[in-house]
Amino acid sequence: MPYAYMVLCADGSYYAGCAIDLKKRIDAHNKGRGAKYTRARLPVKLAYYEAFETRSGALKREAALKKLSHRQKEELAKSFAKAAPEVL
Repeated sequence: MPYAYMVLCADGSYYAGCAIDLKKRIDAHNKGRGAKYTRARLPVKLAYYEAFETRSGALKREAALKKLSHRQKEELAKSFAKAAPEVL
């Protein structure tokens, strides 16, 4: 199942991405095998995710997440944490 996700980096920034296996992708980020952006900002913590029926839907949501301001990303992560406190 494809996911759009957002991680919180050690420097307080957010990174948005898309993955089929979310746990494997987060592990890859934290092992320095993820995106170049996150390699310099380890460790990362999953802040938000959303499941989709198609990869296309997940990619569209990823693009929308990347366009959010830092404050909007924070608010989304906070509301997600309240709804689903135990993620992965």
